[in-house]
Amino acid sequence: FSRNDSSNVLTPAKLFTLPATSVQTAIDAPSMATNVSSTERRDNKPLFTSLAAQLESQFRDVEWTEEQKMSLMKTVSSYRPSCEEVTPARILLLGPLSSGKSSFVSSVQSVFNGRVTNRAMVGSSSTSFTKKSFNIRGKKGEDPTGLVLCDIMGLGDGEMIGPTLHDILSVIKGHVPEGHKFSPDQPVRSETLGYVKRPSLKDKIHCVAFVVDASKILTYPKGLSTTFQQLREHISDLGVHQVALLTHIDKICSETAKDVTQVYKSRIIQDTV
Repeated sequence: FSRNDSSNVLTPAKLFTLPATSVQTAIDAPSMATNVSSTERRDNKPLFTSLAAQLESQFRDVEWTEEQKMSLMKTVSSYRPSCEEVTPARILLLGPLSSGKSSFVSSVQSVFNGRVTNRAMVGSSSTSFTKKSFNIRGKKGEDPTGLVLCDIMGLGDGEMIGPTLHDILSVIKGHVPEGHKFSPDQPVRSETLGYVKRPSLKDKIHCVAFVVDASKILTYPKGLSTTFQQLREHISDLGVHQVALLTHIDKICSETAKDVTQVYKSRIIQDTV
C-alpha cells in the first residue's frame, strides 16, 4: 500500500509491490544489488531516465485493474492465522531512521479505511522511543483483519543510536509490553515494568519486515549493514519469517515516478531488489 507521494516494494524472501492504492501478493526475489555510480547517487534524482532502462515485459506478472485490487484487499481483509492461539499475526517493521515505516502504516490504514489516515509517529529521537501496534482495520463497522503492524524506533549504526540488538530480540520473543518506552541506557530486563516473563505465541512477533529506502541503499553506513546482518541471523535462529520492504522506489526510476504501473518493467528496480 502506498500514498501517491511514495511507492513501496517488499522483497526477499518474498516480494510484494505496494504502490498507489493497490495491494499485491508475494513471489520469490533475487539478491539485492545494483549498478549505480556515485555521481548518480549524489543527484537525489531518479537514477535512470531513459526508456532503455525499461524491460520489455514485467519481471513479475501483475494485473493493474480495479478488480484485481479489490480481490487482493479482500484476501488481506479475510486473512486469519491458522493457529487458534494467535488471533492476529504480528508483523514487526524494522528499518533505519526516516526509512518510511510510520508512513507505510498510515498508507495501509488509508487504503483499508477508504480515506487518508495519519498515524502518530513512534518518534525520531535517537535516545527514546515507544513500541506501538496498529490493527489493520477496514471502514467503520467492519471487523479488523488478522494482521497487526508493530512499529518501534528506527535503527542506527551504533548501540547508542536506535534500539539495541538485545531490545529488538526481546520484542520479537514477546517479552516487551505494548507502549513500553525504550532507552539505550536502560535495556529490557526481567525487572522492566510489564516485562512478559513467559510470553505465549500470541505475544511474539510472527514476521519481521525490514523497511529500506531504495534511494539510500548505496549510502547507508557500514555499521547499519552489520546491524541488518546480525538481526537476520538471530531472527533466522528464532524461526521467524523475514521480508524486506523497499520504499521510495519512485526516486530511483523516473518511469515509475510518472506511472507506478511501470514498476515491474524497471531494470533499476529489478536490480535493486
